[in-house]
Amino acid sequence: MEATVRLASPADGFGFDAFHVTPPEARRGGLVLVHEIFGVTDPIRDLARDFAADGYEVLAPALFDRQVRGLAAGYDAEGIALGRACSEAAPWDEVEADLRACVTALESPVFVVGYCWGGTAAWLAAARIEGVAAASSYYGRRIPELIDETPMRPLICHFGRTDPTIPPETVQAVRDRYPDLPVHVYEAGHGFASDRRPDHVADAARLARLRTLQLFHRNAGLRSDDP
Repeated sequence: MEATVRLASPADGFGFDAFHVTPPEARRGGLVLVHEIFGVTDPIRDLARDFAADGYEVLAPALFDRQVRGLAAGYDAEGIALGRACSEAAPWDEVEADLRACVTALESPVFVVGYCWGGTAAWLAAARIEGVAAASSYYGRRIPELIDETPMRPLICHFGRTDPTIPPETVQAVRDRYPDLPVHVYEAGHGFASDRRPDHVADAARLARLRTLQLFHRNAGLRSDDP
């Protein structure tokens, strides 16, 4: 079953929407799916349905509702410009509060997966939010802004070797700062996990998804009230 639900930030009470999908059969856990700069688009909704089919109760929050309610921008130049403007106008403390509302709304264990801008948000969740059991970050270009915030929950990162927005130096900086953090680099560019993007690489997308699901399965016993 799927629906749009309204959540409220614990910081300021702002109400934002989230696409909610429940698994058709047994529930493995909750999952907060964080969108790219384009908002909650059809591809994000399809990803939510795919994870639900794998047994996860998914919330895909519209984290730019303060900037443009219901944003679902296109992948053209206009959409990129709008999405970047929204992402730059969303402070990380504000994003953290909205993510907390999502984690609280789901029964544990709760996982986080994020793509592009959402990949950085996944790092943020792993570093700051106690109720997160594990997180998977896809091509988080803005991770350097948070690199000094140590992930407190299991986290894996996925990058494309030919991603023009994330140079090899950035990936190496993550590895140098956190040598025990799994950092996977694929023969692909930015957005390789989306079959709607020109840089989509099916093999890389499948492997990254497999690693993400394995991470979630390994950490499914962690409850939100664990220290």
